[in-house]
Amino acid sequence: MVFLPSFFCLAGAVISVLGSEPQLSPRVLHEHRRSLPSGWSLHRRADPEITLPLSIALVQSNIDNLEEYLLDIADPDSPNYGMHWTPAQVRDTFRPSQESVDVVHTWLASDGVHPERVQFSPDGMHLRVNVSVSEAERLLATEYYVYQHEDGSEHLACQRGYHLPEHVSRHVELVKPTIQFTSAGSSGPVTSIKRSVSGRSLSRRSGAHKPSGVASYPAKTISGDPLDHCDEQVTLDCLRALYDFYYDLQVPEQNSIGVVELGAQNYNGHDLDLFFRKFNMGRLNDRPKLISIDGGKENVTQTDDGLIGEANLDFELVMGLLDVAQPVLLYQIGRDGFVDDLLSAFDTQYCIDIGTKNCKDKPHTNVVSISYGTSETGPHNEMIRQCNEMGKVALTGVTFVYASGDDGPSFGGTCLDDDGNEVDGEGNFLPDFPGVCQYLTAVGATQVNPGSSPYDPESATAGFASGGGFSNVFKRPKFQERHVARYLKKADLPYGPNVFNRTGRAYPDVAANGWNITVVGDGVFSTNGGTSASAPIFAAMLTAVNDARIAVGKSPVGWINPAIYSHWFASVWNDITDGSNPACGTDGFPTAPGWDPVTGLGTPNFPRMLARFLALP
Repeated sequence: MVFLPSFFCLAGAVISVLGSEPQLSPRVLHEHRRSLPSGWSLHRRADPEITLPLSIALVQSNIDNLEEYLLDIADPDSPNYGMHWTPAQVRDTFRPSQESVDVVHTWLASDGVHPERVQFSPDGMHLRVNVSVSEAERLLATEYYVYQHEDGSEHLACQRGYHLPEHVSRHVELVKPTIQFTSAGSSGPVTSIKRSVSGRSLSRRSGAHKPSGVASYPAKTISGDPLDHCDEQVTLDCLRALYDFYYDLQVPEQNSIGVVELGAQNYNGHDLDLFFRKFNMGRLNDRPKLISIDGGKENVTQTDDGLIGEANLDFELVMGLLDVAQPVLLYQIGRDGFVDDLLSAFDTQYCIDIGTKNCKDKPHTNVVSISYGTSETGPHNEMIRQCNEMGKVALTGVTFVYASGDDGPSFGGTCLDDDGNEVDGEGNFLPDFPGVCQYLTAVGATQVNPGSSPYDPESATAGFASGGGFSNVFKRPKFQERHVARYLKKADLPYGPNVFNRTGRAYPDVAANGWNITVVGDGVFSTNGGTSASAPIFAAMLTAVNDARIAVGKSPVGWINPAIYSHWFASVWNDITDGSNPACGTDGFPTAPGWDPVTGLGTPNFPRMLARFLALP
């Protein structure tokens, strides 16, 4: 029997696939998928002898209290602000109940799975058992099929849903592989928010793709003061002037920032040196420290624009904006997956959920910058579990910073029809995941307007539509309700209820410049952009904030969303009131005074942001 690297399944709740053993309770539909992802079609029934590494994630104790726990340490009005948890506290608090362990274990045994075949994670959160397709179909009351992509590749999976005994379903969050349509371990088709200048695409079947989008232009030769030309080429000096970001690190050895890259997406070392030689000589010959995740490797000599563009942008900005004494970590994920692989790197016990090999605890950085994502069309239970896991990591003091996307309220130009199917061009809005997760901070993009200086108000980007909108899965958190309700009341949007969910988590949270950013790629200076520039810019500023807090004996800021939406930070943001983010055959959302789903609360005034965070306990 063979193991397949990735899975997907079609469930037919037919009596014939149920075992002959009497059921303690009726079967109920546990999860389902409404439609196939684009490019895939049913091909044939699965070989019943193929082996599946079946993973069952148990319901976690106290998970309904996660937001309350986080608010207790992240709300600036809380007496416990900044008192982050230890990893041991997190594990103990959310460990599944013994009842859940016993119920699932008994169910498997009663359905013919010998207890010796079942492997539990040390914290009891997951269990795993290798089963044949025929065994999985009996256990889950489903049918597995082979699906074929239009490029000829195949996946084994079950599409519409799977079933569990009712008394078991209450104790299980999700089972994998079932309705997940992913590469091994990834959370769905993942895209770099940064658009490939070459237009090269990685197949969606591999878990990552780089659609065409934000254009790249050769950098012009500019004479005189660079600050006089920030509308044409945004340099590090322009960014410092835009946000008054002038800060000398005090305790960089006690602080940390990490940047996530996927698969073969690597920076080019020669390009970094060319960039630093011109803009930050102190960083010349400096490199990020590699943290390999699931076999992630550096390839610092490659020159393919489609493989170096994202990483070059990330590290030229993060390292260039921070003092040379500040170490920068590279979380290089070996596969094209994202959320599961990253969470596995942070939590050994999470690894059993996806079967990652050679997985162990990786160092947590105080800030993690992410410019990769997927759409919100994946299985809801899986997205909710991944979002909660990021919240649990945030309890320990980590800030996740995420690029909100470059295609307005669509995902890479993909929208939804009224039945929830993915369609290109026109349709209902399709949000980005994990940007819709409230436990990370989503960053939109702005630009210096033509003829303007870095001291003039910015606008939303016009060269591309900054990502933003409303989740169809996650409800709106209380900390942003006042801001978002005010926007919806005043915006007078001409959209029906199917176009977007007016009660969903709204994003982005903040913004930073993302247009005409000066970068070096394959030895050539050019201007590029995207919210994947905005995210590392904002992440660098948060790293400076953490440095200042650590220097006076305070904790890193951790989850910042409740604070930045509070009255404490009302004067921190440069409000953006010009522009919109059109998509899906619509004008998208317009910017407006206060928060909006294009640029969030606005761009930061760094001295004010620093002062407010330093004033907190």
